[in-house]
Amino acid sequence: MAYTPSLEETVRELFDGITFTKEPEGLYDPLRYMIGIGGKRLRPTLCLLTWSLYREGFPEEILSPAAGLEVFHTFTLIHDDIMDKSPLRRGCPTVWKKWNPDTAILSGDVMCIDSYRRIAKAPAAVLPDVLSLFSTTAAEVCDGQQLDMDFEERETVPMDEYMRMIGLKTAVLLACSAKMGALIAGAPGTDCKALYDYGYKIGLAFQIADDYLDAYGDSKVFGKPIGGDIVNNKKSWLTVRAFEMGAEGLSEALALPVGTETEREAKILEVKRIYGEAGVPSDALAEIGRLTREAMDTLSEFPEEAKERLRDFADKLVGRTR
Repeated sequence: MAYTPSLEETVRELFDGITFTKEPEGLYDPLRYMIGIGGKRLRPTLCLLTWSLYREGFPEEILSPAAGLEVFHTFTLIHDDIMDKSPLRRGCPTVWKKWNPDTAILSGDVMCIDSYRRIAKAPAAVLPDVLSLFSTTAAEVCDGQQLDMDFEERETVPMDEYMRMIGLKTAVLLACSAKMGALIAGAPGTDCKALYDYGYKIGLAFQIADDYLDAYGDSKVFGKPIGGDIVNNKKSWLTVRAFEMGAEGLSEALALPVGTETEREAKILEVKRIYGEAGVPSDALAEIGRLTREAMDTLSEFPEEAKERLRDFADKLVGRTR
């Protein structure tokens, strides 16, 4: 097992014990709620994993930044759910749905600020580099979200533009997490770069897996309704690939109404039928596999034990599609 009990236990205890300002409750209760409903904790786990390749134990100097990565990610989810009008997150009502959009916006803002407070507890010797890495990443995530919204106004998007968007929206934060753990641990610069590249590649694979599961996953496992991307006409990898393949009838299918549950289900089924005829599901799985292999190729100079631990993390990340 690459995931030692100490790492899993450390991540669990870290978020079981996380605290936020108590008052005003209307501002901070949504933060406690979002952390409380859980999640895969991929980013702090990866940060702690890369740290543990060079150091033993998990002192506050790495625990706090690792927690900050998850707090920042959670902030992006709160705001994404408002923009996507998504009613569920991890099987629970989203913050804007449970409270209201105004509360969700403000709570997300303060969650972003809180993430910086935690990141800033990195050791003074590496703090400028850590903050520079994190700030650059945070801005890139916003760039990616804007591109994602821009794509909604376009009928088609070239695959290279789509891959750039998910690189910014999703992959850079995983890349940041991988590099940050190594950076705080004092790893050589070449290792930090390789781990960033590894995190970026598996981040791309993870997002394509997420797109795939939005159409073909189990809602109870996936944590939100299946077919949301189709209903909202979002440019997922599947849609981009289907247009790239010249899938007949896709534009008409995406224009179908979704005013009732029956219409919603009919649209999802029709789009998935077109995906299937174009071979899109199998293409997505092949692309996930290719990117995962490329991620591992960045680690050619690492010791075998380190590569094995990082391979297991990558498998965990995309294994939901198997």
